[in-house]
Amino acid sequence: MIIKPKVRGFICTNAHPSGCEASVKEQIAYVKEQGDIAVKPKNVLVIGCSTGYGLASRITAAFAAGAKTLGICFEKEPTEKRTGTAGWYNTASFHKQARSVGLYAKSINGDAFSHAIKDKTIDMIKADLGKIDLVVYSLASPRRTDPDTGEAYISTLKPVGQPVVSKTFDTSKKIVHEIALEPANQDEIDNTIKVMGGEDWELWIKRLNDAGVLADNCVTSSYTYIGKELTQPIYGHATIGKAKEDLDRAATALNDEYSSINLSAYVTSLKAVVTQASSAIPVMPLYISLMYKVMKNEGVHEGVIEQIYGLFDELLLAKNPPTDETKRLRMDGVETNDHIQGLIKDIWPSVTTENFAELGDYQGYNEDFLKLFGYGFDGVDYEADVSTQADW
Repeated sequence: MIIKPKVRGFICTNAHPSGCEASVKEQIAYVKEQGDIAVKPKNVLVIGCSTGYGLASRITAAFAAGAKTLGICFEKEPTEKRTGTAGWYNTASFHKQARSVGLYAKSINGDAFSHAIKDKTIDMIKADLGKIDLVVYSLASPRRTDPDTGEAYISTLKPVGQPVVSKTFDTSKKIVHEIALEPANQDEIDNTIKVMGGEDWELWIKRLNDAGVLADNCVTSSYTYIGKELTQPIYGHATIGKAKEDLDRAATALNDEYSSINLSAYVTSLKAVVTQASSAIPVMPLYISLMYKVMKNEGVHEGVIEQIYGLFDELLLAKNPPTDETKRLRMDGVETNDHIQGLIKDIWPSVTTENFAELGDYQGYNEDFLKLFGYGFDGVDYEADVSTQADW
């Protein structure tokens, strides 16, 4: 099959197997070039392992620490007529690359919110790994089914308290325009916390600890994005922000509850990047495009793998790492410093559809978006007839 991108708005409905493999190889090459991280985990569980920051975490653990990795994801496998999801091909490629150098790599495909997947994970840890010393929680899902009640919850992207008027870039119509967002009601806030808050992270740690598969001095982190003034209306002062506050609550609770094994639980704030999730959030396509332009001009831009390698090498596994006032680990300090934010804010009011290409880096944004699905990599023949099949 000759595979070309099928993009609808902020969604690409197919993926290129060879391009996804190129993406994984590119990230592995970066990690190898940097060398081993300072403190090396041995057995790593990545919940949400197949794309973005979760995939980068798995790559870093494996190729900068020689760790055995077990990943949890929820991806569609390919058929003869349809490609699999990008996460499917990313995982297949990661397995191939890890095993080629003798590294343990297995993955479980299914609903990470469910009891069944947690049970299956614990069984595999007991059989293959013994105990886990690093748990990365990097799930990004718009909905969650409570494993006890069966009730489904759907997250909402709305401000809290007051309506918000801002602007964004419509990636489908290719226009900069004003948007008006009405505030969420309490049910929408509660639903978003249920999906994106800390409850499932806590459930994972409880189940793992009760099963006796968490090592003493285990480290765990849930990833988040905080942002600054321009993104606060849709992040900090919004339904997502309420869910992020719940992550902070969960981290404190985990540290208190599992002090007997000296667990270290952190919320880690990472810089804004193009992901399948961020592409769907109002304001973010415009903000990220401007932020990319500014940070590239200043020579301080980082992508997903650079952020995660730095996190693993400098903060996450260190003893008593520096944290902010909320005890979060911060990898977003360059993006959120006053200088970078000032440059973005200077541009923001004057951006229009007509000057967006000059003032922003939508080309870079769009290239990163397509690369999420395996498109736009040098050395990949996108005119070639390729198989959609890829086994784990």
